[in-house]
Amino acid sequence: MSRLLIMPASSSTLCTRFHAAVELIGRRWAGAIIQLLMSGRKRYCDLKAGIPDISDRMLSERLRELEQEGLLRRIVTPETPVRVEYELTKKGAGLHEALEAIGEWAHTWIPAESKPKARRKSA
Repeated sequence: MSRLLIMPASSSTLCTRFHAAVELIGRRWAGAIIQLLMSGRKRYCDLKAGIPDISDRMLSERLRELEQEGLLRRIVTPETPVRVEYELTKKGAGLHEALEAIGEWAHTWIPAESKPKARRKSA
């Protein structure tokens, strides 16, 4: 049985590990990138094609962040041209069950035509 990371309803404090995990995978596009990499190693262009609304800048930024967090690794193959691929680490692949559960929840509760709401910029 897995450890409970959310404090019981009677507690008034939030588990800091749970909060950090939700903030990490909940960052815009991070979950989508991880989900695409669940099926195996991908090149940048494959990730970009799999997430049509993401900008190049945002994809590069998220890949760098996920690599720094140890969720994925960047693999450079010295060919002509240089081949760069991304794959999940053991830590990143460990999110499989959690993302699968979120996917099941989404299929039950989120309408099929629904798109993520744009974040409002504060003044």
